[in-house]
Amino acid sequence: MSHPTLLQKSRPLLAAVLLLGAGAAHAADIRVVSSGGFAQAYKNLAPAYERASGDHLLSEWGPSMGATKNAIPARLARGEQIDVVIMVGEALDKLMQEGRLVPGSKVVLANSPIACAVRHGAPKPDISTTEGLRNAFLKADKVAYSDSASGVYIETQLMNKLQIAPQMQGKAAKIPATPVGEIIAHGQADFGCQQRSELMPVEGIDIVGLLPADVQLMTEFSAALVRDASQPEAGRALLRFLAAPANAGTIEATGLLPAAAASTATSATAH
Repeated sequence: MSHPTLLQKSRPLLAAVLLLGAGAAHAADIRVVSSGGFAQAYKNLAPAYERASGDHLLSEWGPSMGATKNAIPARLARGEQIDVVIMVGEALDKLMQEGRLVPGSKVVLANSPIACAVRHGAPKPDISTTEGLRNAFLKADKVAYSDSASGVYIETQLMNKLQIAPQMQGKAAKIPATPVGEIIAHGQADFGCQQRSELMPVEGIDIVGLLPADVQLMTEFSAALVRDASQPEAGRALLRFLAAPANAGTIEATGLLPAAAASTATSATAH
């Protein structure tokens, strides 16, 4: 495995300096809520932003959808003071349409593939083909998936595509709030699938691979400024920083496909 160079490690800080410069005359407390899919990338980028801007990020976590009290839509519905949200793009668009976010403030950060995992040391099923994935689901005693974007897809579409929905009744469970990897690590499920970026930080599991391309779902993660944010200018500076092409490598290292890198590549090809 290659290790990041000093230049690669410094890129988030360089991006922050270039984006913020002398504009951060007054330090601000920016309240941010991120869903799990982008959480590790955000955690890795946050220190560089704080050092360069002088702002303080007050960070919390919650799913992009679902019925738990920490879900981002539920937080906004009950009037929590939040400046920036980072979440599944489709769910963010819905909040934008409802008037809960500032029009035009959305920035696309990354796309996320779904991966599957087993408990560390357990035999790894071959899920490189649709038939292999189907067999992995059927042979597992207990399967776990999330209550957010990846889990909704698995429950409402993937099971039908694999033609195993009836067989999975009673042994496939949607997990609210808790990361699927933790459920597997603790032995409460022997196979499970979630965003790769959410599985990678969990100890005690082995990622066996991505869903096959013909049944894969890429989930967009985006960020936006909340309507009536207490720190709108600082929030916008944070959005610019998170979306900066210089931070693409840090985002990619967490298992995501950075939108900034794709945008830069497309732009370069067009010229």
